[in-house]
Formats: sequence, structure tokens, C-alpha cells
Amino acid sequence: MNQKIASTDQLSGVESRGRFSHAWRALRHRNFKLYFAGQSISLIGTWMTRVATSWLVYRLTKSALLLGVVGFAGQILAFVLAPVAGVIVERLDRRKLLVWTQVLAAVQSLAMAALTLAKIITINEIIALSALQGLINAFDMPGRQAFTVQMVEDKKDLSNAIALNSSIVNLARLIGPALAGIVIGAVGEGWCFLIDGVSYFAVIASLLAMRVKPLAMRRATTSMLEQLQEGWSYVSTFRPIRTILLLFALLSLMGWPFMVLLPIFAGQVLHGGPHTLGFLTGASGIGALVSAISLAMRKSVVGLTRMIQIAAAMFGGGLILFGLSHVLWLSLLLMLFVGFGMMQGLAASNTVIQTLVPEDKRGRVMSYYTMAFVGMSPFGSLLAGGLAHRYGAPHTVILTGACCVLGAAWFTVELPAVRKIMRPIYREMGLLSDRESNLEEGVGT
Repeated sequence: MNQKIASTDQLSGVESRGRFSHAWRALRHRNFKLYFAGQSISLIGTWMTRVATSWLVYRLTKSALLLGVVGFAGQILAFVLAPVAGVIVERLDRRKLLVWTQVLAAVQSLAMAALTLAKIITINEIIALSALQGLINAFDMPGRQAFTVQMVEDKKDLSNAIALNSSIVNLARLIGPALAGIVIGAVGEGWCFLIDGVSYFAVIASLLAMRVKPLAMRRATTSMLEQLQEGWSYVSTFRPIRTILLLFALLSLMGWPFMVLLPIFAGQVLHGGPHTLGFLTGASGIGALVSAISLAMRKSVVGLTRMIQIAAAMFGGGLILFGLSHVLWLSLLLMLFVGFGMMQGLAASNTVIQTLVPEDKRGRVMSYYTMAFVGMSPFGSLLAGGLAHRYGAPHTVILTGACCVLGAAWFTVELPAVRKIMRPIYREMGLLSDRESNLEEGVGT
């Protein structure tokens, strides 16, 4: 009898593991497993640097406007250079490109560390080094997005790879700011930059250890200008990608810059210090991590357009309420919803676009994704900093959150037409059966 019970328990355990094994199926690909390990280490340092940079600027200047200026400097080059970077990504070995971007990013962080630890850093040097990081990101981000397909050979595992990558980004968002708050309080911002600089070597090592099957790259027969025009024509005329990118650009312009104002909320609205800033960023990270896990549990990309719509509304509504809050526990709770909506929209948009785009246009399309994600943020950071300087951070976040809710309403109107175009593509890929297509259409209406 006991043996029967034990065997039943074992069978139940196997079934349970089998039921959820799809949640980490992308890790069966060796190259992605290496990348996952390297990123898990490096991203903690990246988030420590983000928090440390914001607090350093705030400590040196006490200026909301200069927080916005630093954010603008760190992202404007990604906006300007992204289309050209997309063409270059399609012409180069993506792994070698990423190795060089990681090396340069490590140099940038170590330079920040040296100047800060020597106590000679000024706001001008912070702006200049932030601009250098933006230049690196202009090539790193589209290269990283396009390289995902090479790390995950089975396209059915692509959505899971993006979700798992989002999960480590947000686990790092949880751990990194908390560590940054401790380190800044104990020994200062410079040590955060130093840790970040060293952490890049984990990604470099993982990239060098990969065995990557080279893509069958066609020699470019057209000029770079013609390739730019072809990429723009595809993005601007293919309605699903155009609609998703327009919403994403709006959220990046109006919603994401709330991050640059968090030091103001931590110091002036909630009357705290670097630990409060770490808690706020960490709470956002918890919400985003839950979002990433929920996406990893999905078995298919089908239905993600509806999640983009819900996420945009949740993100905007959370920002409005966060701007109204003056109590720490309520602000932390609202940051959970803001983080969830922010990451759900980011990862779901990435997954849908990566699924739809043809391989010969992947680098260029992902460069426009970079423009929408990183490129619009500098204008948003500048706008948010200027508005906060004049009207205060709470009123600014309320306004930008309302714009995100309006964007979600517009996307809702566009959604039926977008789905009508996407359904035949999903059926051709084997992602959607006729029965599921009819069911989704019924749910949509």
C-alpha cells in the first residue's frame, strides 16, 4: 500500500514538472543557456549603475531638469543612429558585434567608477559618459534582438526565450536597485559603477563560449540608403508592426521617463533617501518579474496583442495613481502594477514583432523597435524633467499616465484590423489552427 502511494506521488511529481516544463523550454538550447547565465550576472550591475547614476546626479545638482538632461544624453544617439545601426547589424557577424559592444560598455562603466571614486566627477562628465553609453546601445540593442534567433534555433521557442530574458532583466531590477541602495549608503556610487564594469565580463565570456551556426548572409547588392528606405517602407506599411511600434513609442515617450523622476519622489514626495529609491525601483522590478514569469508560462504567442492592450492601460492607470500618492506603502504597491504593465507591454510587443518579421529585415525592424523603446525616451526624459521642474513631479506623472491610457484606447480601436492581418500569418506558421482562429475572432468581437 505504501509503495503504491509513493509511486502515485512520484507520478504526480513528474506530471507537475511536465505541466510546467514549457516555461523554460528555451534553455534546452546551449547558446541561449550560456547567454542566460552571463546576462543574469551582468544585468544586476546594469541596474545598480542606473540607480547610482540617478542618485549621483540628484546629489550633485538637486535638479529635476538635469535628471532629464542626463536621461536625454544617454538615449538620444540610440534614436538618431538606430536605422543605420539596423542595416549594419544585417551586414556583420552579430556575435562579434555584441562582444565589442560589451567591451566598450565595460570601459564606460569603469571610467565612471574611476572618476566617481576619485571624487572629481562633474555633471558634464556624467552627461558625456551617458552619451557614450547611448552610442554603444544604438548598435547593441538591435544586434542583441536580432541575435536571439541564432541562439534559439526553433522559432516556436522564441517567445519563451524573450520571456525568460525579461524575467532575468526584472530579477536584476529587483536585486540591483536594492544592492545599489545598500552600496551607495555604505561606500558611495562609485562602487556600483565598478561592480557593473566587472559584470560585463560574464556576458563577454558567454558570447565567446557559444557555438553559433553562421547565418546564410547574402552579400548586399543595394546601397545602405536603399536598405534604409526598404526597412522604413516595410515598418510603415505593415499594419500590425506599425500599430504596435506607434503604441510602444507613445509609452516610451510619455510613460517610461517616470524612472528619471523617482529620485524626486524618493527624496521630496516620500521624504526618504537612496534606500527609498531602491525600494521604489525594486517594487517596480517585482511587478515586472511577475509579468515576465506569466509570459514564460504561455505556450504560444497567440493572444499577446490583447495583453499589449491591457498592459498599456494598467501602466498608465498605475502612473496616474502613483502621482497622487504621498504614502510609501501605497506608492510601493502602485509600483508593482506599473512594473507589471510596463514589462508586459515591452516583452509582448517584442515577441509579436520578432514572430512576424522576415529574417532578411530583422535587423532593420528591430532597429525601429530600438527607436521606439530607447529612442523616444530621451525626448520623454527631457519633457518630464522640464515639466517636473515647472509643475512638480507628481503632476507630471499624472499627465504622462493619462497619455498612456489614451494610447491604450487607440490601440483597442486598431486591434480588430491588426488581428485580421495577423491570423493568416500565424496559421501559415502553424501557430494557429482554424478552430483557434475562429475562437480568437469571437473573443475579439
